[in-house]
Parts: sequence; structure tokens; C-alpha cells
Amino acid sequence: MRKLLLTALAATTAAGGFAAPALAQDATFTGPRIGVIAGYDVMRPGSTEDSDIAGKNESANGLLYGVDAGYDIGVGNAVIGAEAEISGSTAKVKNGPVDTNDFGYGRVKAGRDLYIGARAGFRAGPSTLVYAKGGYTNQRLDLTASDGQTETGRHYNLDGYRVGAGVEQAVGTNAYAKLEYRYSNYGKARLEFADGTNTNNFSVDTDRHQVVAGVGLRF
Repeated sequence: MRKLLLTALAATTAAGGFAAPALAQDATFTGPRIGVIAGYDVMRPGSTEDSDIAGKNESANGLLYGVDAGYDIGVGNAVIGAEAEISGSTAKVKNGPVDTNDFGYGRVKAGRDLYIGARAGFRAGPSTLVYAKGGYTNQRLDLTASDGQTETGRHYNLDGYRVGAGVEQAVGTNAYAKLEYRYSNYGKARLEFADGTNTNNFSVDTDRHQVVAGVGLRF
């Protein structure tokens, strides 16, 4: 009986010794992934004087929400990948009278935001990834104007770049959770009219700061 127990204990120890590397192997952070995100969003005029529109130092704050997807490749202890995101936000500015010098665009609400970029990082542990990211972002601002009788809608389309950093934690075999900070700066804008036509691009300087949490699945 004692010999049987020792044999079982040895087998269990051996299995545990192989289980830990297998778990670490599962958290390679490679392959396609898709997830949802939510967090804090704040937009404000930038600090430079290069903008053709001089905005006051006020901000638009709100809740960010969206979906993202990506594909990562492991290279030793490093991970590189491409990613894309579409998000919305409750951030808005209500100023009156409607003045383009307030916030730089008048009375606006954040519309959809598109992002495409890349990220690179390293495994800080068997199931933890630390990474940096960067890419192109296009933000839409929904503008509502009224003369007291007729209300009209317009859109600003802003082009810029985004950089950020975050931590991703593998949860089990396929799930993950992450937390990241992102900074975006928009340097070009154009006004889109109701009939779909656009003005030429003009220079702006709009900053955006976001703290985002996300969860998702890797396939």
C-alpha cells in the first residue's frame, strides 16, 4: 500500500511538473483575438498655437465604449501584432451661444472613432503581457446647429495619431483582460455637410486622453 501511495504521489508530482509549462505555453499571446472595451474619455484643445481654430481650455468628458480585434505573433519572449478598433463616446460640449472658439469646433458630441495600428510588447510573466501601441485614428465630431427654427447636423472628421501602453493578462486558455492608457492628437480636420460634400482639410490641434479596460477571447 505504501509503495502504491508513493507511486501515485510521484505520478502526481510529474504531472504537476508538466502542467506548469503547459499553462505557460497556453499564454503565448499569439493568434487572432476580439474583445470589447470601455473606459474614461476626455478631449480638449491642444497646447500649441499651430491651430487655425483657437479653442478655449475646456474639455469634453464621457464614457468610451467599443470593440477591437487584432492578430499577434510571438517571437521568443516578445509579441508583435496588428490591431483595429471602432468606438463611440458620450463626451460632448454644450456651449451657448454656439461659438467655434469654444472647444474649437462649437457645440459638438463625440461620434465614432476608427483606429488601426500595431503593438509590440514582452511577456513579463507566464500569463502577463506588457506592451506599447501606436497608429492612425480618425475621429468624427457630430455638430448640431439651430437658428431657433431649423436644426441642422454636420460632421467634423479629424485625422491624427494614437500612442499608448498597457498590460494584458491571460485568463485561462483563451480569455484575456487588459488595461491601457492611450493618447491621441488630431492635427487635420474637415467639415462634412449634410449632402456628403467636404471642405478642404484645415489644421487643428485637439488632444484626447483615454483610460480603457477590455476583455476578450483569443482563437
